[in-house]
Amino acid sequence: MGKRNLISVLDMKDEWPALVDLAIKLKAERGHHNDPLKGKTLAMMFEKPSTRTRTSFDIAITELGGHALYLDVTKMQMGHGETVEDTARVLSRFVHGVMYRAFDYKMMDKLGEYTTVPVISGLDDLEHPCQALADMVTIKEKFDTFKGRKLVYLGDGNNVCNSLLYACAIMGIDMIACCPATRMPNAEIMLAAAKIAEENGSKIIASHDPKEACVGADVLYTDTWISMGDNTPEEQAIKLFQAYQINDDLLSIASPDCIVMHCLPAHREQEITNSVIEGPHSVVFDQAENRLHAQKAVLYTLLKD
Repeated sequence: MGKRNLISVLDMKDEWPALVDLAIKLKAERGHHNDPLKGKTLAMMFEKPSTRTRTSFDIAITELGGHALYLDVTKMQMGHGETVEDTARVLSRFVHGVMYRAFDYKMMDKLGEYTTVPVISGLDDLEHPCQALADMVTIKEKFDTFKGRKLVYLGDGNNVCNSLLYACAIMGIDMIACCPATRMPNAEIMLAAAKIAEENGSKIIASHDPKEACVGADVLYTDTWISMGDNTPEEQAIKLFQAYQINDDLLSIASPDCIVMHCLPAHREQEITNSVIEGPHSVVFDQAENRLHAQKAVLYTLLKD
């Protein structure tokens, strides 16, 4: 089998259920992996800083027996006299895989095109596939099954929302993207996800009404209202998204066993209240932990051979 990337959820669409199960298996076996990636090096390229992405990938490759190499893109020649294509070719001679956390999907896509080793997205402005995988792991841990579940995403239709649309569609979860009309997720991704969902017996729905969308929800999910690189003034964002805040009122109309998710970092009392994120329905920190195990599953699958 040739080189594979994980830049979009769709890059590993057929393997998504197996990745979820592998992440859960590796989580249970933590400390007993027998170094399946011994001798493998993962280059980690960062344009955007991150607590969870850097820590989880570094620990994941290390616990699988490999080595992580941190690269600050601002201190590299890529984009400063050297083309992405040349950087991709050179890195391919040194390392066994590249994790790239980028501002621009086009840069991510070009890097993935020109490397001869797997490229894994640590986030770009279009998708965040590893986050979506960790989210599916968390949902399976809490409910055991996906079919018939209803996930409501509230707030900014950003990269996290885009990848969730694909992941929910693949796993057969009904998903409502509940966002202001001016901040809906990518239209092409919405349409593509809806087609995949139909094949799997679920639905992808758009909504602008949080109180209607959240009725009977099994999962309430949100993200920050102002993503990194977004220059929207805070006051304007608060005014636009206030009705989409996950709070006790919205939680009260969801399913009694509803779980609340947030990919972090959270701006408490903006997109989510302190009482909810610290309450009994919150699985936010389980979700954060599962980034480690989801990334192990991806690294194992892409780098082992």
